[in-house]
Amino acid sequence: MNLKPIITDTHTHLYSEEFDQDRDEMMQRAINAGVTRFFIPAIDAAATPSMYDLEQKYPDYVYLMMGLHPTYVKDNYEEELQHVEKELARRKFYAVGEIGIDLYWDKTHLKEQQIAFKRQIQLAKQYKLPIVIHCREAFDEIFEVLEEEKSADLFGIFHCFSGTYEQALQALSYNMKLGIGGVVTFKNGKIDQFLNQIDLKHIVLETDSPYLAPIPYRGKRNESSYLVNVIAKLADIYDVSEEEIAERTTQNSKDVFGI
Repeated sequence: MNLKPIITDTHTHLYSEEFDQDRDEMMQRAINAGVTRFFIPAIDAAATPSMYDLEQKYPDYVYLMMGLHPTYVKDNYEEELQHVEKELARRKFYAVGEIGIDLYWDKTHLKEQQIAFKRQIQLAKQYKLPIVIHCREAFDEIFEVLEEEKSADLFGIFHCFSGTYEQALQALSYNMKLGIGGVVTFKNGKIDQFLNQIDLKHIVLETDSPYLAPIPYRGKRNESSYLVNVIAKLADIYDVSEEEIAERTTQNSKDVFGI
């Protein structure tokens, strides 16, 4: 019997209120599509209870991260970082994320974002965990911090990678995998033009659901079952079977998360 390969969604906000009306059905659609590993990024302390509820409900499928998302870095960021530290000390997580710098919405807290990013990288090293990076209009600022922190124990995923080929190579130089999702299916996404020059061993799949739905769902709510559309596009780009994309990217996710 030929079993379907396991598909891994390395980045999905399953606790989002966008799923409150049909979360069980959405999960079932994903599982039916072969997606059985869901890695859940944190955003701030307020999201933590919902994440724990999700883990309790789907213990065989859900793996949690802990971190402070850059757009939630406000004046109370010290308090938020204390929450991250306390939770990391208290129980097991699979990554510190999502963390990073976001200059798209607001540049007023750039300094605090840089401090929070750095501090959380150091926590990841302390707990020997990968980091999951959120980068929006901030490649230079992100790379500056990574350059300062680079070491054998710095590794992780550049979530929702949407940069250039040169930026991809720079991300890889810091032991990062590239998180590839719906953007690869967009006509103006651009990453599809050079991705086949990046070895498949550096790629992991993600949805960032409920955001960034792939073609043909662009503009609608994203969900993990739509990873099959991303896989189809990557199979085309790499000229390999969809099964190989699923298998290789799941193995890559295991290399990062250790599970």
